[in-house]
Amino acid sequence: MKRLYENELIYGRLLTIDQPHLIERYNKALKAFGIKPTELTAFNIDKTGFSPQVAEELGDYDYLDPNGINRRFIILTPSQVSLPVVHTRFSNTDALMYEFYSDNMRVINALTIKDVIYGEIEDNVSVVNDIEDLLSIQQVEFRVLSADDVIGKANELRGLADRLKHTPDAWRDDDMLNRMVELSKKVGDIRENQMVPEHVVFRHNAYWTSHFEGAYVFVDERMTTVISDPDAPGFRRSRPWQVSYLPIGDYDKVFRFLVSSKRIELPRASWMEETGFLEHRAEMIIREIIHKAEPDVDLNKADAVWLQTWLHRNASLVNKDGRYPFLNQIKREIAKNGRVDINEIPEEYRFMLVRAKPDHPDAWLTNRLICEFNRVDFVSRYIFNKQAFYDDYEEYDAQYRNHVVETLKATYLKDKAALRARLYGLD
Repeated sequence: MKRLYENELIYGRLLTIDQPHLIERYNKALKAFGIKPTELTAFNIDKTGFSPQVAEELGDYDYLDPNGINRRFIILTPSQVSLPVVHTRFSNTDALMYEFYSDNMRVINALTIKDVIYGEIEDNVSVVNDIEDLLSIQQVEFRVLSADDVIGKANELRGLADRLKHTPDAWRDDDMLNRMVELSKKVGDIRENQMVPEHVVFRHNAYWTSHFEGAYVFVDERMTTVISDPDAPGFRRSRPWQVSYLPIGDYDKVFRFLVSSKRIELPRASWMEETGFLEHRAEMIIREIIHKAEPDVDLNKADAVWLQTWLHRNASLVNKDGRYPFLNQIKREIAKNGRVDINEIPEEYRFMLVRAKPDHPDAWLTNRLICEFNRVDFVSRYIFNKQAFYDDYEEYDAQYRNHVVETLKATYLKDKAALRARLYGLD
């Protein structure tokens, strides 16, 4: 993992916290959670306030996610809104945090001038024991606190101001007026600076969770679909009229669900020819085949001529594997007919030919699911399912790890937005 860290492929784009007053505020939030304060003089944080350095110091990477539910957060600065979420048990944590920031930015701007914001993303479940616990989560509420109780003081000041306006002779109450002056010194003019978040309840929609070795939940108007290991507790337990349960190992059922729910783009010339999608998949496959056949080959030095020569020399090996010739056949058929009949494609090959519909709200989640069936494509795995990528990376030998890092640096890290737009049509 050291090579990944050095090349910003893990814990990249985080915010450095090294100012004493911010570290002090961070520690106030940790104390409020009952966590030992950090002794670090500098560390990085993500959108939720999670710090890999603090996690390592504590020996607990779930210090902001103790039960894998009701995620905690620490907000030191509004600039955290643009950061990634690098450690979470739910894929939609990032989206929920972004909504909270966006809908309450004026409050966050005002509060973080004087205080640290912290709290939990609460729902009606405290521990996840089975799939039913996941399905019972309909919405989440941000329980928001501040270390110096600026939020509480602002609420108190608002109440006293309302009393002053609406209660006869309240202006004669010197104690109340003195209290208002004292509070205003700490929270400012609440008429100009809103100090209490107003939008704290958000819908809990489609997501992936790491619970039960990984489970996907897709929400449609009339049916919720769970895709997971069928041995997960609660799988197919109840509500068949509301919940459809699909084993994640059943290629055919998962694929047909994505087609019927209009979440994927089937192989068509309209998007394939201009994106280089098939060529990308083919390159990922052939590099894996070469490395398995000749582990000592430095793939970073393999140019187009070398690759073509290797393919000619090892045609029988490539044909026996079958994937590369299959993609070439599909490319020819697309060029000739503009489309492919997906029903004629073996089910184990179908996921090689599709991507999520870019304009679907679940596009990122759908691409993440598609990556479950394309482990060879480490570039796409890194984009959409980093935790799975890191697990794969641990299994690679040193030579292939080096190749993976150099490939990601030369492709994705070079221009992330351009590659996502080209291959997946995503902004």
